[in-house]
Amino acid sequence: MWTVDTEHADSVETARRGLLSWEAAATALLALAAVVLFGLGTTFPQVRAFGYVPMVAGVVIAWSANRRFARDHSIITACLALISAISVEADISWTNIARMGVVLSAVVVGPWLVTRYVFDDRTIQFPRRRGRPWSRFEWAWLAFVVVVAWTVLPQYFMRTGVYLNWPPLDGWSEILRLFFGVNAVGIWDELFFICTVFALLRKHFSFWTANVFTTIIFVSFLWELGYRSIGPLLTIPFALVQAFIFTRTKSLPYTVTVHLLFDALVFLTIVHAHHPQALPIFIGV
Repeated sequence: MWTVDTEHADSVETARRGLLSWEAAATALLALAAVVLFGLGTTFPQVRAFGYVPMVAGVVIAWSANRRFARDHSIITACLALISAISVEADISWTNIARMGVVLSAVVVGPWLVTRYVFDDRTIQFPRRRGRPWSRFEWAWLAFVVVVAWTVLPQYFMRTGVYLNWPPLDGWSEILRLFFGVNAVGIWDELFFICTVFALLRKHFSFWTANVFTTIIFVSFLWELGYRSIGPLLTIPFALVQAFIFTRTKSLPYTVTVHLLFDALVFLTIVHAHHPQALPIFIGV
């Protein structure tokens, strides 16, 4: 069974900032900025620009409180600001795929390069856990993910109509692009939100504090991507569990596999919603 790994390498005293600290206040403002930029700003475009106010305020507080923390906080802030410069709503045109590919790649590669070669910091890692096979429980968890996703996702997508947030699939080209996009973003989610955002915040906060802050940012991004309506009821526990799995297994391939199995059912559900007769694999919808 999995348990929370509390033996995180925290040789630095500042790695255990509580909720009643300036560091937590700065991170809360950053999370609020994500909610406004990617969440509220998607539903109410007129308020989107206001998301930069707490973002800037968070940077000011971070640098006033703790320079070591501010360095990591500023990296995350810069990444979110860059992402906010484009639309991440579901769009499978080749132009948008190229645009998102450049930006989303930059916010993964950039922080890794800066922390590794400028700050000589190896916090951002992509562990593969070589030589340690997946346990029976880990294999069972993969089966559990498939069953839950197959049961829940069609109900969510079709009964709420959120599948319409993805473009219509008029041919094989669109279906293949959707498959590529869903899987590419799924892998990127783990590289950015878990390996980068969560890892940097984990240096300064307890596991659950870092996890909750990361989840707020993650779920806000997913809202703009298309997971709206009651979507957060699914994406919040999913995001929390993914950070838990990554921390416990110390295996990026396993964490990504969990995500891609979930996304495989997302893809099949969207195709089924648009072409129910072509893919009749779900029941009750």
